[in-house]
Amino acid sequence: METRELRYFVAVAEELHFGRAARRLGMAQPPLSRAIQQLERRLGAVLLDRTGRTVTLTEAGSVLLAEGRAALDAVDAAERRTRRTALAATGRPGLVLATKAGATGELLAKLLDAYAALPGAVPVDVTLCGPAEQERLLREGRADVALLHRPFDSTAGFDVEELVTENQVAVLPAGHPLTARDHVRMADLTALPDLPLPRWPGRDGTHPTGAGPQVRDHAQLLQLISLGRACAVFPDSCRAQLHGDLAAVPVLDAPVVTTVIAWPPHSRSRAVADLVRTATRL
Repeated sequence: METRELRYFVAVAEELHFGRAARRLGMAQPPLSRAIQQLERRLGAVLLDRTGRTVTLTEAGSVLLAEGRAALDAVDAAERRTRRTALAATGRPGLVLATKAGATGELLAKLLDAYAALPGAVPVDVTLCGPAEQERLLREGRADVALLHRPFDSTAGFDVEELVTENQVAVLPAGHPLTARDHVRMADLTALPDLPLPRWPGRDGTHPTGAGPQVRDHAQLLQLISLGRACAVFPDSCRAQLHGDLAAVPVLDAPVVTTVIAWPPHSRSRAVADLVRTATRL
């Protein structure tokens, strides 16, 4: 299959309408229809059920949609990484490090300082991301390396080194009755009608349904907690960011969080290698 054919099919599969897909691709509808028919003949599989004006995916079409998206993402990422490598070869080297905003702040500061002290260190552009965004930037080739957090971020397909594992704490408004305890459990937090847990956006960018406030970043969430509108569960290292109007209590049954440094397995960048070695040493 050609990438052009995959892009055609993905557009039709996502729009479920040949006319809209053609407009999205900037082409006429008849050649798009012929391209999809040719692809079906080559694969020996019906990808789309066409009933009147309705278009639906077959089981084979659903498989190709998932695999095709992944293949196109890989092609786009390969192009971006190649361009970044070419820029570095022209004397404009640099690294893009993606990390979640508000997370691992102390570790990140130490890492950047220690790496900058190395002979031959290159500039590091830090991209602060929303939830799961740093994983996406790394997969798309928009970042060279990322700090990810298991179990919340997927590290499948990356090379990784574990940096630190920590327990989690509940962050509550100072003076709340739960802050007088030595520890709490998740059931204690979900039972708080006045301090609901937040709703973070999913991988598709939409927020799940629920009673808690919709949040986009840690700074916004910490302000909501200080106002008495929410509570949250964070890794223990968040204590360094808490002001006097917030308090942290250990959560016994919350999963431990492991921070890892991740990079594409085919990377041959000396700068990435030096940064990873510095992180593991720290």
